[in-house]
Amino acid sequence: MRTSTPLLFSALFAGAMAPVQAANFQDSAQVMSSTPVYESVNKPQRECWEEQVSTSEVRSDGRSYGGAIIGGLVGGLLGNQVGKGNGRSVATAVGAATGAIVGDNIDNDGHQGRTASQPRTEQRCRNVDNWTRQLTGYNVTYRYQGHDYNAFLPYDPGQTVRVNVNVSLAER
Repeated sequence: MRTSTPLLFSALFAGAMAPVQAANFQDSAQVMSSTPVYESVNKPQRECWEEQVSTSEVRSDGRSYGGAIIGGLVGGLLGNQVGKGNGRSVATAVGAATGAIVGDNIDNDGHQGRTASQPRTEQRCRNVDNWTRQLTGYNVTYRYQGHDYNAFLPYDPGQTVRVNVNVSLAER
């Protein structure tokens, strides 16, 4: 087979003039340093405990006024029997007042109310700081083709890292 030189030259020249596509590939780069990065994180915790508390309270046991009323009536009647004229009116008033007090004390057992100390248990709580150091990632310095680059990675990369390489024709 005989090929003409001009035809072969034309084919080679046409191939050289075809548009050049960018080349993308992966390669390895040497890790120069990998430094862990920590962050302080507060995760507060709720702490609770039981505590005995003593309280004083005044209790009213259903106070009755019937004794005061009856005592006042009886006292008034008795006072009315004593004395004459204006003295009778004074004796009636004093007898009613005294009878009311005595009747009230008898009916209510002589107490206005009782004070009682009641121990009870209450729950007390508070929030307590809980600081921890948490590893967030690594500051990595790697070298590719004689140049150093920095990156933050969420893991320790080891001795090498994979890098994406994009090669394309630079414009003049």
